Amino acid sequence: MDVRIGIIQSTKELDVEVGDEITREQVLADIEAALADTGGVLWLTDRRGRRVGVPTAKVAYVEVGGTAEDRRVGFGAP
Repeated sequence: MDVRIGIIQSTKELDVEVGDEITREQVLADIEAALADTGGVLWLTDRRGRRVGVPTAKVAYVEVGGTAEDRRVGFGAP
C-alpha cells in the first residue's frame, strides 16, 4: 500500500510503500494518532524495513492509496 505525504514548504512528496501485512485501517489509525500530537513524529516502516519519520508539524497532507494489486500496468489495465 502506498502512503504519500506532502511536506509544508516543499514541492516534493514523500512516497512510502508499506508492507502488505499491515491493513489500511492500521495505517490510518497510526497516522491519525501521530497527527493528533503536533509536536510528535509520524513514523512509517516501508516494505524493506526502513523507518521513515516526518515531524507532524510539517505534514501538509497524507494520501493513503490502495495495495499493489490495485495498481495495474500494461495491457491488462482498465
